[in-house]
Amino acid sequence: MTPRKVIVTCAVTGSIHTPSMSPHLPVTAEEIAEAAIGAAEAGAAIVHLHARNSVDGRPDQSPEAFLPFLKVIKQRSNCVVNITTGGAPTMTIDERLQPVATFKPEVASLNMGSMNFGLYPMLQRFTEFRHDWERPYLEGSRDRIFRNTFADIEKILTSCADNGTRFEIECYDIGHLYTLAHFVDRGLVEPPIFVQSVFGILGGIGGHPEDVMHMRRTADRLFGKDYHWSVLGAGRNQMTIAAQALALGGNVRVGLEDSLWLGPGQLARSNAEQVAKARRMIEELGLEAATADEARAILQLKGGDRVAF
Repeated sequence: MTPRKVIVTCAVTGSIHTPSMSPHLPVTAEEIAEAAIGAAEAGAAIVHLHARNSVDGRPDQSPEAFLPFLKVIKQRSNCVVNITTGGAPTMTIDERLQPVATFKPEVASLNMGSMNFGLYPMLQRFTEFRHDWERPYLEGSRDRIFRNTFADIEKILTSCADNGTRFEIECYDIGHLYTLAHFVDRGLVEPPIFVQSVFGILGGIGGHPEDVMHMRRTADRLFGKDYHWSVLGAGRNQMTIAAQALALGGNVRVGLEDSLWLGPGQLARSNAEQVAKARRMIEELGLEAATADEARAILQLKGGDRVAF
């Protein structure tokens, strides 16, 4: 029998963790490019990308911050590039949409609902910060709503409708799956749907095995055979939830955006280390990590030759 192909996504930096939390978190354009290419070489078919200010590491959603590493990744790797529309919860929807509208990637992320997005408990673990924005950014999440209204979601979908960009649909709770079904019913999202279930963010669904099963069962009921399921577990949940998803026929996302750790008390030295660990799990289960071109075929992507970078 031909082994099932598993799509591995690697989210290389994100906007959750701050530079003082790990010396291995990519910040500059050069670091982000090298991290993405290393992850692809380790087995990631898709790299999910945010940008940061190269001086102090704060999230930066300007197209000018993305372009330097997008060009390098395209020149040196065949991986699928996925650009965030999430940006950071401190940004407006217009700010968050700029890079995807400008560069027209094969894949973009899209969050399916407004939510509380609690980062402030990290202040119990991390107490020393190099940059003056880090502590207020984390503490501010106590009273911050990550906005993704129906109008915001519709704006992103319609803005990208003519670009051929497909979406990594990020669902942080069960209600987000029903919101996705609403947009499918309206014809604004078409199969095959790539559902990324997110577990363990304070404000969203938890990381218990029953939570994972509930997400899977609900998505199966709503979308049947019209979707591909992937998971990301935040923090310590990363690899255990990945293992459960693999057993349930799913795909996986890893990367320093989602967790800084490789194991208990052990910081991951690179995104590639996490990808390699996920790949070992995949292969131990008799499965295979999909290549970038296999992922393109599975998700019916437009191809890397049709992006604007």
